[in-house]
Amino acid sequence: MASSNSYKLRCSIPGHEMDVRGLAAAVFPEGAFVSVSRDRTGRVWVPNSSPDKGFTEMHCVSGHSNFVSCVCTIAPNETYPRGLIATGGNDNNICVFTLDQPQPLFILKGHKNTVCTLSSGKFGTLLSGSWDTTAKVWLNEKCMMTLQGHEAAVWAVIILPEQGLMLSGSADKTIKLWKAGRCEKTFTGHEDCVRGLAVISNTEFFSCSNDTSIRRWLVTGECLQVYYSHTNYIYSLAVFPNNQDFVSTGEDRTVRIWKNGECSQTIRLPAQSVWCCCILPNGDIAVGASDGIIRVFTEAEDRVASAEDLQAFEDELSKATIDPKTGDLGDIKVEDLPGKEHLNEPGNRDGQTRLIKDGQKVEAYQWSVSDGRWVKIGDVVGGSNQQTSKSVMYEGKEYDYVFTIDVNEGGPSMKLPYNVSEDPWLTAHNFLQKNDLSPMFLDQVANFIIENTKGHVVGADQPSAGDPFTGGARYIPGAGDFRPGGGADPFTGSGRYIPGSGPAPSAPVGVADPFTGGGAYSSATLRQTATNIYFPKTDGVTFEQANAPQIIAKLKELNGGAPQEHKLSEENLENLGQLLLSVCGLNSSETPLTIQQINLLWKASHWPEDIVFPVLDIMRLAVRHPQVNESLCGEAEGVQLCNHLLSLMRPEGRPANQMLALRTLCNCFSGRHGRALLMTQRETVLSRAADLATVCNKNIHIALATLVLNYAGCLHSQPDLEAKAQCLSVASRALETVQDKEAIFRLLVALGTTVASDQTAQDLARSLGVNSQISKYSSVSDPSKVAECCQLVLKELH
Repeated sequence: MASSNSYKLRCSIPGHEMDVRGLAAAVFPEGAFVSVSRDRTGRVWVPNSSPDKGFTEMHCVSGHSNFVSCVCTIAPNETYPRGLIATGGNDNNICVFTLDQPQPLFILKGHKNTVCTLSSGKFGTLLSGSWDTTAKVWLNEKCMMTLQGHEAAVWAVIILPEQGLMLSGSADKTIKLWKAGRCEKTFTGHEDCVRGLAVISNTEFFSCSNDTSIRRWLVTGECLQVYYSHTNYIYSLAVFPNNQDFVSTGEDRTVRIWKNGECSQTIRLPAQSVWCCCILPNGDIAVGASDGIIRVFTEAEDRVASAEDLQAFEDELSKATIDPKTGDLGDIKVEDLPGKEHLNEPGNRDGQTRLIKDGQKVEAYQWSVSDGRWVKIGDVVGGSNQQTSKSVMYEGKEYDYVFTIDVNEGGPSMKLPYNVSEDPWLTAHNFLQKNDLSPMFLDQVANFIIENTKGHVVGADQPSAGDPFTGGARYIPGAGDFRPGGGADPFTGSGRYIPGSGPAPSAPVGVADPFTGGGAYSSATLRQTATNIYFPKTDGVTFEQANAPQIIAKLKELNGGAPQEHKLSEENLENLGQLLLSVCGLNSSETPLTIQQINLLWKASHWPEDIVFPVLDIMRLAVRHPQVNESLCGEAEGVQLCNHLLSLMRPEGRPANQMLALRTLCNCFSGRHGRALLMTQRETVLSRAADLATVCNKNIHIALATLVLNYAGCLHSQPDLEAKAQCLSVASRALETVQDKEAIFRLLVALGTTVASDQTAQDLARSLGVNSQISKYSSVSDPSKVAECCQLVLKELH
């Protein structure tokens, strides 16, 4: 390929102090563009006439109290002949600027969470998308319409050239076409969050996703083509003026140029996340990345950077460290890698990577077609089974990340340490507690962690350490005598709750309940006896873990700041504490519960949603007690309890409350009255619970799976096909989004319990396509119970 047909560096612009999150070509001045960053600023760059062919900062705008996430330009009109700049931020606002004032001309308020995408249309219309799951249409400084229908954050929006048509892409994996504020069509095909959209014409558009694919669509609904080349999340797209070729950027450190439907060039950057790109009027490409630098690439020979600058860029790239955990290098076995002599063989496509062993070092090279040589793109750090060497020290401990968080403008910044093995909501809660910040920030901090760790949300299979309330002293099952793998409960990893009993005894190896994930269960035993030890599971599964002193301490702390009308007296606090100790079997006096204590628990459960979680935790534990189960789940009060818990489970609610409401419902199954109540309320409860599968929180997913499993257990011996159909449908839908292995396991047990010994239920499951949906789990090696249970379900459906 001739060099004039490949893109080379034109210039690097170190203009921002943090990640560059958005770019847009400006209408004025000619050749200019706008960038926005986590440093809370927007900047306008104009080409300069200097020999370095670079850009000069013409204008800087600021008006957000938090990170700036996105930008677009609004076309000129009579009032603003140079056009306007709109920016969206983590402060939930949209700021609109002129090109000659640093402060906003006006601020658009209305979104309830981060505004992460903007698009402008004719006549001054502005379309915004937000983590609050909505898109909004703005005109003349007012919100004209709110587009509701997505089940998760709206990451991408675009206004189509044909008047009235708009598109939104979401973390719920779908794209929606809107006309006059109404959803006309939903596009499905992406297997993960939709991150970017780009218009091709009146009738076609591109989308990109975390699933590493780009799709080309007709607005009528057909997917015309799927493009693969990226090896990690794809964040942004821009279409060239010929309306066919395009450019994409992503989490694999690359910019990729696509011509005639093929990836014709791959440009690697010395930064992990390449967040955004835009195409300038002259065809040059501007790219923003996590290192705070904007880089411009050009095909035009006369705009290419000097030889010295090109060499400096290549040197910077060669010094980069590549973490194999980011997913684009695969497993690395140093001893199997070739030496540098392998670089004498030419590559077979642009962007091809090759790993070379140099002593004990591993180096990564990329083939450049235009240069006809291998270019070093970095040193690989850590092997597939090693701890990354890029860990950060903080307060004497190593972490994968240590973020600097600015909560109050002008106030001191705070450090938030995080390991990818931790639950983001738990870490967020600990951070807020440690820094004495309002729990209202919980969702925002957790979502910040998820976004900034590039989706590496992993965690232990067992939910025992997953309560999102504590720091070092978590709510640990058994309050101090919990030993992983030693107890007998298949789901919580602790002894099952028996009022007044001691710790559950350890079971002999090989014959214990198989759901602990500890050493008590041997898969060899299953193979030898060929019996199904997983389902049907008809005894209810409950959430037993409790740290009563910690719950009481949290209750007292939050009561101190509770609104006056909700504040509990010292006597009432003492009563609630005694109730908790009683239901946990920790009360030495063994006095029976009073109706006053139970009524007090019910009243306190109506505390404001930002502080109610410790009360919900007490309720979760209390409903296992026969007296509380009868009182709260009885005929008179039961429906009220159900409705209250369902209100806390609404999709826009707080994840901690959603999880605890689900766990409380699961624990209601431990008593006769609770089972009867939940069976009569099944349709409503399961419908609301199913909506929470799209919330990105593994503890919610485990609780949801457990609820479905408990329903399946109650229905096992009943010929209620409609109820079983709902269980199958909810489990099947949940498996489309749930990633956590423990949650998947419980959903498989629920499926198995539903179809076991019921031919009609088996036929229904086949018609829903359950076989093909779950077959991928039959090869899961860790934990082995997932594959073993899956194979048994498939056998039932064979």
